[in-house]
Amino acid sequence: MREDEFGQLAETYQAELRAHCYRMLGSVHDAEDALQEAMVRAWKGIDRFEGRGSVRSWLYSIATNTALDIARRRSRREVAVDMGSPAGPGAELDAPLTDLPWLEPYPDRWLAQSSPPSPEARYEQRESIELAFAAAMQYLPPLQRAVLVLRDVAGFSAAETAGLLGTSVASVTSALQRARGTAATRLPDRSQQAALRMLGDRRSQDLVQRYADAMERGDIQALVGMLTEDVTWSMPPVPTWFRGLESVRDFLVRFPLTDRWRHRPVRASGQLAVACYRYDEDDGRFIPGVIDVLALDADGTGKIAAVTGFLTADILGPENTGNWVSGEEMFARFGVPARP
Repeated sequence: MREDEFGQLAETYQAELRAHCYRMLGSVHDAEDALQEAMVRAWKGIDRFEGRGSVRSWLYSIATNTALDIARRRSRREVAVDMGSPAGPGAELDAPLTDLPWLEPYPDRWLAQSSPPSPEARYEQRESIELAFAAAMQYLPPLQRAVLVLRDVAGFSAAETAGLLGTSVASVTSALQRARGTAATRLPDRSQQAALRMLGDRRSQDLVQRYADAMERGDIQALVGMLTEDVTWSMPPVPTWFRGLESVRDFLVRFPLTDRWRHRPVRASGQLAVACYRYDEDDGRFIPGVIDVLALDADGTGKIAAVTGFLTADILGPENTGNWVSGEEMFARFGVPARP
């Protein structure tokens, strides 16, 4: 096979495999590394494949084992709400922990075009990139994680999964049972996809617009009216997080609402989201500051139950950034410009 032919083949499966690696690793950066390394391994091993079996299965095998190699070297990706107790009214924000491995949001626009789900799959594409799902996967040992994603997301049979991982059907069945048990204790009763369907496209778009408008006006009453009683608000890589209307209201008044903002709607991790630009007084312009990922109340109230604001290096300041993602890079992932 010529290099250009292999390039076309790799491009056919790129979106599917990149999302698969993300589900395994919980990091866009690590998923990109895993995909790139997998394609190198595939190209080097193309002569051994020789057209035997399914190309998709062959590439999944390489990508999964590449992601497993990375997962076994990495510690668990963190979410702030699993790190200690929430802060109360009046609390100051702790310093950003930019060296900690944080869970990252995934751009919906990177997903492959919708295709009929496999009868073996239990989760749809967007459901399996939701923040709650990605966080739950981080609590599984790497092999259990691989088995669950291959079986319940990619839709491979037990026999196919065993072949991809070089193990037995009995081992796959056992690992899947344990993985499903752990995941069930960490996943919400209703996914964000189900909540979005209940709300409908028009009301979903209206909610995002009202959220953006309230933030730009500094309208705390309007914002609080959109939140559930037990709402959580977190801002990786800052470990401080808040729960409940009183604490969140106090935080909003003392921190975000003291700034000027502009917003653009995006879709992140299968959820409603907005790209937030903060006005920088020193530069006299708006900078790419945060990707706010919104989680809807599972009870169908149409209110926001959680906001996870993924801060950029631009908003943290040079003394806190370390190797953290720049605003331009993060916003580019979601297809929005660095300037509003």
